[in-house]
Amino acid sequence: MNEEKYAKLENEKSPATPLMKNLFKAFLTGGLICLVGQLVSLFYIMFFDFTERTASNPTVATMIFFAMLLTGFGQYKKIGQFGGAGSAVPITGFGNAVISSAIEHKTEGYVLGVGGNMFKLAGSVILFGVFSAFLVALIKTILVKLGVVSW
Repeated sequence: MNEEKYAKLENEKSPATPLMKNLFKAFLTGGLICLVGQLVSLFYIMFFDFTERTASNPTVATMIFFAMLLTGFGQYKKIGQFGGAGSAVPITGFGNAVISSAIEHKTEGYVLGVGGNMFKLAGSVILFGVFSAFLVALIKTILVKLGVVSW
């Protein structure tokens, strides 16, 4: 069987993808995750006297913690199966990626398995974030010293 016949047979036998249904579920899932994030932010603003700007850091940490907790209990996978790409909202997706790798390599031991493999996927994200922050801070410092901008 050549490639053309195989592709034709595959198209005939494969079920149609429910695109609109999948888009709606992804939108709903991502929206609910963002709603929870907004509620966490409002919680910090109301009960701990954070400002909108200062509440962002504890909100991010809390959302990562929630994602890691749900991953540990096996619930984030169910959310991902339902919502698809909607569950990959950057903050919670990051927490899920870190803990998933740790759980996957738990049998290899805590140091070489969990510790060594935990940041394989997320390590590049952390490295890029730290390096980008360094460059932005360096550029800002140079511009302030030159008097081009004032912050």
